[in-house]
Amino acid sequence: MLAYLARRIAQTIPTLLLVALAVFALLRLIPGDPAQLMLGDGADAESLARLREQMGLTGSLPTQFMRWLAAVLRGDFGHSLSDGQPVLPVIIERFQVSATIVVVAVAIAVCIAVPAGLVAAWKQNKALDVGIVMTATLLLSIPSFWLGMLLLLLFGLHLNWLPVVGYMALTDSFSQGILYVILPIATLAMVETGVFTRMSRASAIEVLRLEYVAHARAKGVPESSVLRRHVLPNAFAPTLTLIGLMLGNLLGGIAVLETVFTLPGLGRHLVDAIFARDYPVIQGCLLFTALIYVCVNLVVDLCYPLFDPRVTAQ
Repeated sequence: MLAYLARRIAQTIPTLLLVALAVFALLRLIPGDPAQLMLGDGADAESLARLREQMGLTGSLPTQFMRWLAAVLRGDFGHSLSDGQPVLPVIIERFQVSATIVVVAVAIAVCIAVPAGLVAAWKQNKALDVGIVMTATLLLSIPSFWLGMLLLLLFGLHLNWLPVVGYMALTDSFSQGILYVILPIATLAMVETGVFTRMSRASAIEVLRLEYVAHARAKGVPESSVLRRHVLPNAFAPTLTLIGLMLGNLLGGIAVLETVFTLPGLGRHLVDAIFARDYPVIQGCLLFTALIYVCVNLVVDLCYPLFDPRVTAQ
């Protein structure tokens, strides 16, 4: 087990270095001079030199990369060109909003989708299975922003149960802050429930066809025990992979949903930085999102031995 953990962690290090190199290269591959693009054609040489120095664009590319990487390892992602604030503290603050929405929504979706997919596989081609599959297909086919606007229209405007715009941190007032995240969480949970249900059902169908399931049934093991002890643990592994991928994608890619619900999340922060041409913020958001994606999938890899001990032997 320890060897498996060490091997997986060691494999992550070159991945993180490649991610850092890719993020660094994005800014340098922009056509033209980023400093010139920001200040305009009428900027004087002194202002351009000062901004290039601030953005770390002086020296050779290897020197720039090593200087930038050393700063990142110290937790220094630079300063925003728009307001002068340090990039990393703002990213962490915005990330907390996105993480609250995504993690809670995915947890709710998994708790609903995995049992639903298991039941659908157990009742394959029956009315219950058809109903679950139709519902899951409908949910994953609805664009999240459109579903979010429908929920806002119903619960925010018509019923006036929940606020339509604004945001309040849960740490400031949990009772009030929860009202602002109910609809975003519900929207994302509904969409992801459809995705996870289809994956869970497909995995469970494959496991139900295996010989050890038939053997357990032949020995007279109750059907509930067969599903709980034999099918669920083995069918959950592919779903766990999907959970890791979806978590990584959603944590940095829910800008549209954050815009619909006016949430100050990481995705919206990245979009605002792109429009403002705030390159340090763009670079910091991309790097932070990539690091979160890699770390989430590392955690998923480390969780595999809990469901299949044979993984540690690979």
